[in-house]
Amino acid sequence: MKKDQIAIVDIETTGFMPHGLIVEIGIVKLNLNDGHVSILYDSLVREEKFAEEHKESWIFGHSDLKYEDVIDAPPFDASAIQPIFDEFPATAYNKKFDFTFLRSRQLKISELDCPMLLSTNVCKLPGKYRGSFKRPTVEEAWRFFFKDDPYIEKHRGADDAEHEARIVYELYKRDIFRV
Repeated sequence: MKKDQIAIVDIETTGFMPHGLIVEIGIVKLNLNDGHVSILYDSLVREEKFAEEHKESWIFGHSDLKYEDVIDAPPFDASAIQPIFDEFPATAYNKKFDFTFLRSRQLKISELDCPMLLSTNVCKLPGKYRGSFKRPTVEEAWRFFFKDDPYIEKHRGADDAEHEARIVYELYKRDIFRV
């Protein structure tokens, strides 16, 4: 397993576990030596239970992804993704969400720390309770690290994963994210 290159994962779903289904997976490789990001996997996926009842899912109203795109997507195939996780340790922004879905589909992942949790004490956004900090969204963390580079999250797998990788690299350069 490579230590100077890691995978950053972002999935899009029809909702939360245990009933949500994965509709898109984006995985990028981040080179920790120079910050270079490249796409390893970028695909819509259709899980077996995907049906008409998912037509009004949040993702279809908050991205350019359409229900019809997923109907025509290739079936979810864990065997196409597992080799990536065999080669690279991985993380995801809000790792618990993404990796709960992926582990429930029998994928084995060598997990790294969650960049959202690591960003909490760096961004220091006011929380609900005095003295606490809220967990930053991707856009909030992006604004903190890249003030002069506007970004609106697209809620699309590979695009989101690429931006999240840049956040991870900033955390890595600050010796906050470690492999």
